[in-house]
Amino acid sequence: MATQLNRKRAYEPPQIPDRLYFKIGDVARLCGVEAYVLRFWESQFPQLKPNKSGTGQRLYRRRDVELALEIKRLVHAEGYTLAGARSVLDQEQRRPGKRQEQAAPLPPPAQESKRRDSVAAAIGHARAELREIASLLAVPAPQPVRRRSRVTAISAVSGTLFPS
Repeated sequence: MATQLNRKRAYEPPQIPDRLYFKIGDVARLCGVEAYVLRFWESQFPQLKPNKSGTGQRLYRRRDVELALEIKRLVHAEGYTLAGARSVLDQEQRRPGKRQEQAAPLPPPAQESKRRDSVAAAIGHARAELREIASLLAVPAPQPVRRRSRVTAISAVSGTLFPS
């Protein structure tokens, strides 16, 4: 019995091919489970949401495949129940966000104020230009004076349209 537990705990994830999308059969082969197990895991783990094609076929992205492998590791190698694996994944999902927020260095106050000043100046300049455009549009345009065309009377004496 002890050898069986040790064998279960020695889990190495398979290499994931470099592709954009994976069909459910491909993911099932990579994870070493049946396709119906993956469909069941989709109902139990809200994080596992593969895209669906126009024909309804499930298309897993790389992160979906990694998540399925992690679920398999937790359930099969570590011995978690599905509820326990779900809570572990929830905790892991919350932790990296906090670490990233803490790891991001804040800019020095002097640089931040200079950046704010330059942004404020650009916004002020844009507002001034918009006010100028609005004032030009508010003034009614003068109507052009229409000139009457000159019509010359044709003298009956010459009898031609083009007098010489």
